[in-house]
Amino acid sequence: MLNPGGKIDKIVELLGRTNEVLEDMVYVEGNLPTGHLSTIRTGLPEVAWRLLNYGVPNGKAQTAQVTDTCGMLEAYSEVDKRVAGLNGNTAEFRLSQDKAFVESMNQAMATTLFYGDTRTNPERFLGLAPRFSDALNAGNKEQLVNGGGSGSDNTSVWLVVWSPETVHGIYPKGTTAGIDHQNLGEVTLTDAAGNKFQGYRGHYEWHTGLVVADWRYVVRICNIDVSNLISGSGAADLVNLMIEASERIPSLRMGKAAWYCNRTVRTALRKQIIAKSNVNLTWDSVAGKRVLAFDEIPIRRCDAILSTEAAISFS
Repeated sequence: MLNPGGKIDKIVELLGRTNEVLEDMVYVEGNLPTGHLSTIRTGLPEVAWRLLNYGVPNGKAQTAQVTDTCGMLEAYSEVDKRVAGLNGNTAEFRLSQDKAFVESMNQAMATTLFYGDTRTNPERFLGLAPRFSDALNAGNKEQLVNGGGSGSDNTSVWLVVWSPETVHGIYPKGTTAGIDHQNLGEVTLTDAAGNKFQGYRGHYEWHTGLVVADWRYVVRICNIDVSNLISGSGAADLVNLMIEASERIPSLRMGKAAWYCNRTVRTALRKQIIAKSNVNLTWDSVAGKRVLAFDEIPIRRCDAILSTEAAISFS
């Protein structure tokens, strides 16, 4: 891990993946020690035009209470004291190890954000895909747009509007958001054979969850056939699907809107810009960064979104 100058070289994380969704999430402190209780409006009250000398019937809004729990993502790092001190800069060496753990936790968080299912993994939190997976009977079925694919080589494009009133991340009551790292200092470690040696230990902790306070502000374009998208034969019309998805959001001004897709979908969209086949796809400049956008909504690459999703039935 040393460069020719004897310093810790910058590590190219070959397994590192881009998860820009983590930069967009809005976080709210939960109102429970282990999560958040939300009161969600499920129906509007009836209203009436009134005539003079006539009253109007009583109306009542329909609501439901939903509890979203936080998952506890943790890790310990351990390094031999002698190894850490070989280059003469123990702190710099340990920092290089910290970056790897933070990247690993980011990847685990992004995967759970989309696919976490508390029915099969109760220690995690409930992600987006299980909440938007029924196009026939669910109350939010209108938020699913069919990309036309079948089989098990599909992917999805997500449109999410982040805000405390729509969709947001949570952290347990009385704690702080983000990854908490504690340097536990020098400790006695044990190798696989049970022999002891001195080393350094660090603890990483991230307690977080997801709340969909208003499901109308999430749209999933599902059943996008990946093999067709790569070959270009019979590929889904991404632009038309994205137009349909954006029209299902009540108001894009309710928060911070963004598209999320994996690299295969984003590559296909970039090719359309080069071919100048759609004026709605543009390169914008945001805070000095070049950002791919559709209808002025940034398109984020998130490699946590799979290309092996099973098709969702629409009939």
